[in-house]
Amino acid sequence: MADSLHELLQPHFPEPNSDAFPPTSTPAVTQYLQRLSSLSLSALTSTEREALDYDVHTSLRSLQALAKRSFRSVNTAVESLQNLHQSLPQIASNVAAVHTAVPAVDLSSTSFAEKYSKASENPILDRRRQVMRLGTNVDKISDILELPSLLSTTIAASAGSVTGTGTAMSSANANYASALDLYAHIKRLQKLYPDLELVQSISVQAEEAMRGMTTNLVTSLRSQSLKLAGGMRLIALLRRVAPELDDRQIIGKTVTSGAGEGSLGALFLISRLSNLFITLEALEPLKDLAEQETAQRVSHTSKAAEKGSWAAGQQTERYLKRYVEVFREQCFAIISMYKSIFPASLPEPANPAAPTPKTQLDNDARRPGLPPVRQPSSLLLSVEPDIPSDDLLQLPSALSTFTLFVVDMLIDELRTYLPNIRDQNSTDSLLTQVLYCATSLGRLGGDFGLMLSMLDDDLEGATEDGEDGEDDTGDLLPDPEYVQIITKHRIQAGRLELLSSG
Repeated sequence: MADSLHELLQPHFPEPNSDAFPPTSTPAVTQYLQRLSSLSLSALTSTEREALDYDVHTSLRSLQALAKRSFRSVNTAVESLQNLHQSLPQIASNVAAVHTAVPAVDLSSTSFAEKYSKASENPILDRRRQVMRLGTNVDKISDILELPSLLSTTIAASAGSVTGTGTAMSSANANYASALDLYAHIKRLQKLYPDLELVQSISVQAEEAMRGMTTNLVTSLRSQSLKLAGGMRLIALLRRVAPELDDRQIIGKTVTSGAGEGSLGALFLISRLSNLFITLEALEPLKDLAEQETAQRVSHTSKAAEKGSWAAGQQTERYLKRYVEVFREQCFAIISMYKSIFPASLPEPANPAAPTPKTQLDNDARRPGLPPVRQPSSLLLSVEPDIPSDDLLQLPSALSTFTLFVVDMLIDELRTYLPNIRDQNSTDSLLTQVLYCATSLGRLGGDFGLMLSMLDDDLEGATEDGEDGEDDTGDLLPDPEYVQIITKHRIQAGRLELLSSG
């Protein structure tokens, strides 16, 4: 039926090659012709045209929507299609280049594999392993590099606080302990890795920091506010920081003492002596006034001789009394602190059977007219313990040398300025103060009361030639002034002892 209908409609179809109508052999045309044959005449004349118009319109809308949605894709496809004839030759040339380069790449990869093979030693690979190891341990190396700066910061934070009290002292002790622990850790690294330049550099920086710490500790020994506890802490820290100072050197021989002073005792005394000088420098205004009175006394010697007395000396008296007071307080504190810090290094008395200056002093004490005197101090007449018997190698202890030095310093001041005081009561009062100072130091073994005899000889001068201790009338000369002062002092001391004993 479809074929017959197709032949009937054949004259009305467009040209076979025209695009206005599809070919008749398609399944769609055949299906539609079969549908037409099934319709009635009324349907063909009335509804079929409308149905065809509706289908045409629906197809057109669908095509428009499709064209709107696919506009960009279609344009891109068209452009790509236009460039395809240029891209294909280029792809072919690139493929040929890759094909040509493959043998060279294969040769290079083979050479690289042979060059960097782990089976053989390779300095480049070793260097890369070191770099990788460095990257892995960069945190540890950074901590090691920060050790010198951390050590310096710890020392700087605790400088000047170890002699204080309370929280500052505790913090300083903790900082110094941390600094010593850091230094011990650096020394341990140096022993473990002696050939590493990094460790050697850190060790050098640590040594510089520890020298700065030693300087801080020595500076703290010169502090005005140094007490016994602070001094003990400083000496203990110096023993750890500079252990070489704890050995006594005797002409190439080292004498080690577990609790001996070594060089630390001398360092301590020198530092405190420096503080004593600084304290005495505060008396410079009074000393200048005493110098002026000395100049006046020297320039008015003839006038004073004519008048028979010297009325000046008040400023000199003020200066000497203040000088003796400061001298007594500071020296007593220094010697007592030294004995507490270095108890095992105190000097031992000389052998009583051996001839010493003590025998001569005993003989002098038995002279008629002299009161009983105290035996000389063990600090002034002592030798260094554990020293060889050879006289050339005997060295006095640092404490004995210090005591003799400060006593000579006091005697020189008295010898220089005491002649300015002509008032007998003022002189007696000043000499009594000096005797109290000698008694105070005598509690620590540094009594120098007998040295006033030399001071009296300098002040009074030598007796006239030919005098044998008697005047022209044959009577004994009066006792020297220092004998009278010592006698009064001993009487007063005896009365105080009686009062204190009840």
